[in-house]
Amino acid sequence: MKKVELNIIALANSESSKGNFALILEEQKGFRRLPIIIGGFEAQAIAVSLEKMQPNRPLTHDLFKNTLDASGINLSEVVITDLKDGIFHAKLIGTIADGSPLQVDARTSDAIALAVRYGCPIFTTEEIMAAAGIVLDSPSKAFSNKRGKLSDYSLEELEQLLEQVLAKEDYESASKIRDAIKGKQ
Repeated sequence: MKKVELNIIALANSESSKGNFALILEEQKGFRRLPIIIGGFEAQAIAVSLEKMQPNRPLTHDLFKNTLDASGINLSEVVITDLKDGIFHAKLIGTIADGSPLQVDARTSDAIALAVRYGCPIFTTEEIMAAAGIVLDSPSKAFSNKRGKLSDYSLEELEQLLEQVLAKEDYESASKIRDAIKGKQ
């Protein structure tokens, strides 16, 4: 099984499934995207962690991570393993305190919420990308380098990203990107 590493590039209201959200993943070394429709609570869990927000009390995924940490379990990666009847399935991969391997089935949205908290990579398979991935019309519409932190982007990539978020009228993100651009100049 050849694994394809993915990056989270967007989380937005779903146009096709009202009340839900579209989580858009893009392959790290290519131009295919994998859209996944998730519920509002799961979207909130991912967004809270991506934005480094600190709720007063732990959210469910924070509680689960704290429990895994206290048990000596380390999460090393998330793999979206299957697509059955339009539903993605995932596995949490890691190690138990004694070093033995751990593999747990999970809903994809929950697995990604934990991956964001652990800072571990998200993978899928070539088969899933072939079945559900979307190939961009033009590679110029994709970033060749999406590593999560704005400081990791090149000046050119930051400028492209700024154009995209301004087109979506996401002024909060635009301000962060402008700060990152100033830091590169």
